[in-house]
Amino acid sequence: MYRILKKLNFSFSKRSRKSILLDRPDLQILRVNYLMRIAEYRRLKKKIYYLDETWLNAGHTCNYVWMDNDIKSSKQAFLRGLSSGLKNPQKGRRLIITHVGNEDGFVEGGEWIFEAKKTEGDYHGEMDAHNFEKWFERILDKIQPGSVVVMDNAPYHSRQLENVPNMSWRKDAIQAWLQSKNIAFETKEIKAQLLSKFDKEKYKTKYVDDYAASKGVTVLRLPPYHCELNPIELIWAQVKSFVGRKNKTFTMAEIKILLKEGLARIGAEEWAKCVSHVLKEEEQMKKLDGIMDVASDAGIQPFVINVTGDTSDSDHYDTE
Repeated sequence: MYRILKKLNFSFSKRSRKSILLDRPDLQILRVNYLMRIAEYRRLKKKIYYLDETWLNAGHTCNYVWMDNDIKSSKQAFLRGLSSGLKNPQKGRRLIITHVGNEDGFVEGGEWIFEAKKTEGDYHGEMDAHNFEKWFERILDKIQPGSVVVMDNAPYHSRQLENVPNMSWRKDAIQAWLQSKNIAFETKEIKAQLLSKFDKEKYKTKYVDDYAASKGVTVLRLPPYHCELNPIELIWAQVKSFVGRKNKTFTMAEIKILLKEGLARIGAEEWAKCVSHVLKEEEQMKKLDGIMDVASDAGIQPFVINVTGDTSDSDHYDTE
């Protein structure tokens, strides 16, 4: 099989989450729509801001340390006056950090930092729409009208202005909702028929999108599973690296000081580099999606071969 594929000019490479051929069609559509929209906003010279959250535990440290490979035992290390190794610190209490910025740097005074109740697990559970929306409203006062804010689809970013009926609703509740919207229906119709009377997407307006629009700002949602299109992810990596290298006491008091210093070290130059990296990612995705479009137009079906070996997904990507 391998020889046949070599003759057909096929090559083997590590399977990746970012492989276009392996993408679900719905994700590809969302990605293409995003790439087209952000390209148009750039063409119109709109300022584009990027928003995201991250976390830091009091025990945050670097994953890599220098080692002396000549040391073979703890006794030898003791005789040389060296440590026999670092103990992994406990994770400790956790800070949640939210911020926004662009190639000009972080928005001044735009950070939102608070201590989480939990020390482990998914930090998203510590966030809620009410508090995020209060912060977002404050941030919009610092962003000029006509700008675009890019964010992901986290639940607390996406509270809808109103609940839209679905099959879990009682029939009389669906009818009452339709009446409130002046949508005609027959009382004998079943729930599925009632739900087909309106375009659900029309009524799925999100609060932050609506509030931003009232301030002349557009919210642009990242496609799911495409964090590499948000340059602030690279910014977070730099901040966390700084904190991890400098953290000595593994206390919350020190983490707060180091976080403040780490954020202050990130200026326009660092942001510009990260945005430039994302622009390259976008161009690469547009090329790959363009190739896929050509193949689809020609009636060619994607040809995917599963081989044994390392098929683990990875979120890592180079920043050079």
